[in-house]
Amino acid sequence: MSGAAAAVGRTAADAASAIEALSETDLVRLKALAQLWSRGLPAGLGWADVLHEAIVRVLDGSRVWPLGVPILAFLSGVMRSICDDYWRRVRHEQRLLVSRDDHSQGGPAAEPVDELADPERVAVAVAGLAEVFRLFAGDSVALKIIDGMANGLKAKDICSAYDISALDYDTARRRMRRTLLRHQRHRSAP
Repeated sequence: MSGAAAAVGRTAADAASAIEALSETDLVRLKALAQLWSRGLPAGLGWADVLHEAIVRVLDGSRVWPLGVPILAFLSGVMRSICDDYWRRVRHEQRLLVSRDDHSQGGPAAEPVDELADPERVAVAVAGLAEVFRLFAGDSVALKIIDGMANGLKAKDICSAYDISALDYDTARRRMRRTLLRHQRHRSAP
C-alpha cells in the first residue's frame, strides 16, 4: 500500500485481523446488518452473498478501511454500497429496456423511468398483499374484487368483468372493510 493510502486507512492485513477477531456477538450483528441491507434483493442473491462480497472487497484492498471507523460500521457501509450499486444497475438496465422498446415500436424515445420503487417499499407491499390474500383466502367474491382493484377497475367494471351483482359487490366490500378493521385492531393491540 502506498504512503498516501496508509495515511487514509488501514491495510488489508489489518482488516483481516479485525475480521478474524470479531466475537460471536459481532458476527450476529454483522449478519443482521447484511440481512438489513440485502432486503428486497432478487432470489439467488442473499445476505450471505452481500456479506462475503463486502469481506472480499476489504481483503483484496479495493475497499480501504478508514482510520477511526469501527470495523462493523465499515463493513455495513460496504454492504450498503454493494446493494446500492446493484439497484443502480437494475434501474439503468430497466431504462435501457424501456428505451429499446420505444425505439422498436417506431415511437419517440420515452423519458427514463425515475420513479422505480425502492426494494424496501416493494417488500412491504408484497408482504401486505400476501396478508390481504391470506385474510380473504376463503372468500371468492372478495378475491375477485381485490383482483379487479389491483387492475385499476371501477366498481361497475369489476361487477361486469367478474359477473358479480351490485348487491353482492356492496356486501363483500362491507365484509372486507370489517375484516380489515378487525385485523388492524389485532395488529395494533399491545
